[in-house]
Amino acid sequence: MPRAIWSGSISFGLVNIPVKLYSAISEKSVRFNQIDRRNGARIRQQRVNAETGDEVPTDEIVKGFEVARGHYVQVTEEDLAGLAPRASRSIDLAAFVDLDEIDPVFFDGAYHVAPEKAPKAYALLVAAMEKSHKVGIARFVMRSKEYVAVLRPKDGTLLLSMMVYADELVPATVIPEFEELADIEVSDRELLMADQLIESLSDRFEPESYRDTYREQLLDLIDRKSQGLDLTAELTPAPSGDTVIDLMAALEASVAAARAARSA
Repeated sequence: MPRAIWSGSISFGLVNIPVKLYSAISEKSVRFNQIDRRNGARIRQQRVNAETGDEVPTDEIVKGFEVARGHYVQVTEEDLAGLAPRASRSIDLAAFVDLDEIDPVFFDGAYHVAPEKAPKAYALLVAAMEKSHKVGIARFVMRSKEYVAVLRPKDGTLLLSMMVYADELVPATVIPEFEELADIEVSDRELLMADQLIESLSDRFEPESYRDTYREQLLDLIDRKSQGLDLTAELTPAPSGDTVIDLMAALEASVAAARAARSA
């Protein structure tokens, strides 16, 4: 049974709708512990002073911001408390916009927004947003941090998609490899073949067809090792980065393979 991680209300105009947030994502990554190969015992990490090598008691550890190499400004919990955003139990809708105006690069995590005490008001908001084809830009505070997010209808419910701030995005202009693109010319024939390849691979998006095969293979490996089975692995050599690609030949072969796969 999932547990709510936040409760409050959606606020827009003079309307307040009590809601709860549930995580819409359950990460499936495989986590490892560090152990001593010699006896299989768990390895514990210690916090030590970089100069003396002595272990530091927890009550002597404070936050520090490096202002110059090896020089830190200490920041106390009292300092941070004075800067923390005002505690609030409200998802404040600042504006309604078209979803396609928001670049997906801004999205970072998602939560189900469930009604708590006012299902009629909740259902009305969902219906109104679906009819207008709009999403809401919201601000709210969770765990002493203020977030900006997108509130959008999905299958008769509301979904809150967390967003990063504009100044957290890394601009493409700082990536040196992109500078090479300015001098590259694409021929009409190459563009035609690439367009045919895209067309031959076009399909409906079905998220269930994409699986984390690495995680599945890793769990299978762990299961077989736990049973003491033979694990003779065949390694596939990595492709060489020095291979010269005939672009047109690769495009033509890709189109032919894609068409053959679709007609099979």
